Amino acid sequence: MEKNNIRKAVRESYARIAKRGNSCCAPVSSCCESPDLTEEVSKKIGYTEKDLKSIPEGSNLGLGCGNPVAIASLKEGETVLDLGAGAGFDCFLAANKVGQKGRVIGVDMTPEMVEKARENAERGGYDNVEFRLGEIENLPVADVSVDVIISNCVINLAPDKRRVFDEAFRTLKPGGRLMISDIVLLKELPEVIKKSVEAYVGCVSGAVLKDEYIKGLKEAGFQDVRIEDETSFPVESVIHDPATREFIDKFNIPLEKVEEVVASIQSIKVSGVKPGS
Repeated sequence: MEKNNIRKAVRESYARIAKRGNSCCAPVSSCCESPDLTEEVSKKIGYTEKDLKSIPEGSNLGLGCGNPVAIASLKEGETVLDLGAGAGFDCFLAANKVGQKGRVIGVDMTPEMVEKARENAERGGYDNVEFRLGEIENLPVADVSVDVIISNCVINLAPDKRRVFDEAFRTLKPGGRLMISDIVLLKELPEVIKKSVEAYVGCVSGAVLKDEYIKGLKEAGFQDVRIEDETSFPVESVIHDPATREFIDKFNIPLEKVEEVVASIQSIKVSGVKPGS
């Protein structure tokens, strides 16, 4: 798959999600077709009732696979960068932690998502949050300008993950922290799935091996890289995801094969630090 084709497919898919207001790209047993189910999804991956009630309505689209804000240990006054901010869910949670003296920057490559996030920020009165249109492989952010980077189930969708890690390292201040929730593989996927755009958009074929993911962070310069938590990926979450369901039906893949593939997928929370004081 060509990188530009992948980006185009991902952008179009997430533009539809922004307009529709929900998604199924999360490790749960049902699609997020209503606000109640979206909240159920969020609670299962680490968000609290307090989190869900503290953010503007419409900013939680059920897109994540973990809660990077919960492990970020954010401090008042810090500058936070969210890679793939979507409608702003994690940005608003981060903004609540860093306070008015802090700042949160959300970057997303989908214009519809950025527009939705900005509307949510205005509606919620978040003066310390801004959203920028851009690719996470080419961040519209200055060198050594942020204290903490968070990302939630987005880097697996980037065609050039090493470039993402390099960009994250560039923008962090010395001593800055990286906290990511993402999808990784325990073993290689079958070729037919690896080559599928539908499976890529469905957060499956874009994932890389766990060891490769960790190695990429270390090669970018991050130290103290460690997996804080890892969770198996329920087969139902893949079966019910519209993009992946389309792929399964298209190639008439039997349930046993789907279960075999899903068994090799994990949701992880990983952290790292940029050297320096």
